[in-house]
Amino acid sequence: MSRLKKKNDVWTFITAGIFIVYILVLVFPLFTLLCKSFISGETHSFSLAYFAKFFKESYYYESLFNSLKVTVCVTLLCVAIATPLAYIMATIKIKGRSIIRILILISSMQAPFIGAYSWILLLGRNGVVTNFLKDAWHINMPDIYGFSGILLVLTLQLSPLIFMYVSGALKSVDNSLLEAAESMGCTGVRKMFKIMVPLILPTLLAGALLVFMRALADFGTPMLIGEGYQTVPVLIFNEFISEMGGDDGFAAAISVIVIVFATLIFLFQKYISNKKSFTMSALHPMEAKDIKGLKNILAHVYVYIFTFIALLPQIVVIYTSFLNTSGRIFTNGFSLKSYTTAFTKVGGSIKNTFVLATLAIVIVVILAILIAYVTVRRRNPLTNLLDILTMFPYIVPGSILGIALLLTFNKKPLLLSGTAIIMIIAFVIRRLPYTIRSSAAIVHQISISTEEAAISLGASNLKTFWKITLPMMLPGVVAGAILSWITIISELSTSIILYTGKTKTMTIAIYTEVLRGNYGTAASLATILTVITVISLLLFFKLSGKKEITM
Repeated sequence: MSRLKKKNDVWTFITAGIFIVYILVLVFPLFTLLCKSFISGETHSFSLAYFAKFFKESYYYESLFNSLKVTVCVTLLCVAIATPLAYIMATIKIKGRSIIRILILISSMQAPFIGAYSWILLLGRNGVVTNFLKDAWHINMPDIYGFSGILLVLTLQLSPLIFMYVSGALKSVDNSLLEAAESMGCTGVRKMFKIMVPLILPTLLAGALLVFMRALADFGTPMLIGEGYQTVPVLIFNEFISEMGGDDGFAAAISVIVIVFATLIFLFQKYISNKKSFTMSALHPMEAKDIKGLKNILAHVYVYIFTFIALLPQIVVIYTSFLNTSGRIFTNGFSLKSYTTAFTKVGGSIKNTFVLATLAIVIVVILAILIAYVTVRRRNPLTNLLDILTMFPYIVPGSILGIALLLTFNKKPLLLSGTAIIMIIAFVIRRLPYTIRSSAAIVHQISISTEEAAISLGASNLKTFWKITLPMMLPGVVAGAILSWITIISELSTSIILYTGKTKTMTIAIYTEVLRGNYGTAASLATILTVITVISLLLFFKLSGKKEITM
């Protein structure tokens, strides 16, 4: 037996310590949420009244149907748009392909509600495009608000995720399979559906699940552009934080229903993926080729149009941030007035974002390294359970996690509500799974014989990890942490539940400024967030040595 698996060494205590932390900050809050949903607010005894209320009144259960309709449509559209996009980029030499990949990635890194705000400026009732078409051509644009607006924003925002997943899967496809198919007369679209799609199906399902969960959990987009089209995150928020007196028990019950629903979807995806999964090794990887004629033109048009439309919200935000404004109205001329206002009025939110995100990412890196190591190298029932626990936030919407934390830590001796600590805990729990996955992949690539050799020379398990394994893990872990950093600074659904005036972040400031009609200030803050995102991505490429991101 490997000496790495020695029982009751320091790693046993590290594993137990991490497990206890997860019990405290994840399991206990979710258990509190569950208990709250079964306790009557009037009698304070066990009751199913909240669940009966949800399924009895159409106003409530229709929100679940609305969310299901949005998530299914968004997922199908993302797959339909991004899969051909990834296939084209993998098989055809597109001019400027490296820049296009980066631009597609940047388009997905902003909070979705910023896209909603941008499309309102463009296609809203008083939008730039709406007014132009009406004045110049007497064309009345369809209403962007409601279901259609949510669908547009989330599809453009989440399609790059499918693109990254499929691009990664296509790198594992052996070109000889495609050549064999072509020799038998299977070409074009038929080849894609008969050969390519079955080969990449497990990865495609994983990407589709991520899109589904992101769309299900999104709060800002339906809140800004949904108008009367209410989804579950908005319903939970309104029930928990209501000017007319919110009912946290009912909000907890709705949250439990959503968690059960999301868990069933997750398990179904896992079941299908496991049945369809197989290992591929590309001895002759696919290569992009030069083609000519109509096919080449159509491929370039498809890629360029998608990239432009996906980036359009950020282009609009950057442009409007330099316009002179007067409240909701953009006046003639350009200035830095919006940036001045942003730094003077809500400059604290910029500082808070950096401080909270930095503290959270430090904790994420430390925990990800330790958890990845024990779940890969120290397999046992406890580490297997820890592995499951760390991935559970993957399927819990941010607003629900925020409510669970607030219900749990709102009184002594665990009074954390209103503090920066509860914000950091939420950020860590929400974004840790992604860094753990990238860290675990690195540990898998490190030969165990290297560690065994160090131990055989007299080094302890901990010293071996510190001197041998950690230096080999660190570059990849830091690169993965940068991606987690980007998602933390654009977090809204959890922050909107937990923040106070002292812990307001940039995304919350942008959201509140949009609601107040201070579009110039909101645009300047969103532009600053975009700049931070781009710099972070460039740093990721520098540290990882990659020119793209695949999953």
